[in-house]
Amino acid sequence: MNEAKMANPDFWNDQKSAQSVISKTNQMKVKYNHFKRLTNLFDDLKVNFELLEDESDSEMMSHFESELQNTEDELKNYRLSLLLNGKYDSHNAILEIHPGAGGTESHDWGSMLYRMYVRWAEQHHFKVETLNYQEGEVAGIDTVSFMVVGKNAFGYLKSEKGIHRLVRISPFDAANRRHTSFASVDVMPELDNSVKVDINPADLRVDVFRSSGAGGQHVNKTESAVRITHEPTGIVVSSQAQRSQLQNRQTAMNMLKSKLYELEEEKKREKAAKIDGEQKEIGWGSQIRSYVFQPYTLVKDHRTNYHTSDVKSVMDGDLDPFIDAYLRWQLSQRNPN
Repeated sequence: MNEAKMANPDFWNDQKSAQSVISKTNQMKVKYNHFKRLTNLFDDLKVNFELLEDESDSEMMSHFESELQNTEDELKNYRLSLLLNGKYDSHNAILEIHPGAGGTESHDWGSMLYRMYVRWAEQHHFKVETLNYQEGEVAGIDTVSFMVVGKNAFGYLKSEKGIHRLVRISPFDAANRRHTSFASVDVMPELDNSVKVDINPADLRVDVFRSSGAGGQHVNKTESAVRITHEPTGIVVSSQAQRSQLQNRQTAMNMLKSKLYELEEEKKREKAAKIDGEQKEIGWGSQIRSYVFQPYTLVKDHRTNYHTSDVKSVMDGDLDPFIDAYLRWQLSQRNPN
């Protein structure tokens, strides 16, 4: 049906509508091709299994087991992709990590989360672009903003939005006491030019400053970093990743656009929740996930109740089971019956 629209001579008269149709068509083609690839893998497995039944040897068995694992991985990715049907799920993701109260311990927790997401991105062959990185006074980070570039990055990582709680014996406490730390993770889609967000230039305060943190020789040499404050909402965005002030300003404006869009979407969700009679506590007590290092090991998502005792793997980026559980939970929230 979409391809019939594309063949219409008037198709390109409305550029925005045309781009939307092309985007949806391409997404459908990707899912179709993925399904066809899975079908071929299953057919190959069936043939190999029949061969093994007739004549088995170690080399054939090893090949079959390798192909079986490959097919299972492909099936898992396909199942996840079917759950990603949100409007901007296919877009890149912008993440911000802000440590909560707790000083050095919370700053260190923020950097641990940052490392966790970088590891997850690397495992999925996604690119990470650090947009703003402010080091903590003693350790860790004061704040960090970064973009994960890859197909469905936002669809996967939207599960991470919220408060993350850490319980461990602090390496910064000489008395070896157990500490509880919090950090907030904000996740937004990178928006393209087809999404219109009205921003009044008069509402913006723009400050420039010297870059800090990782950045080689360019750091602290010129005032290329940009901070933009949207005064009506109090939203602040910063970029220091680029070498020029103009590029950093554009990056910061794109971040602001995504934040303002997400703010409006959040207002809509809150309005819908009130209509449905749903009430949720907002604040540090409403953490979405807990990471316990001592006295036992446990990572538990409080929305889905999915949990694992393998804390090390999670901190090394093994987030897919949590993402899968969240997407299924989200689907059940939309379709409770």
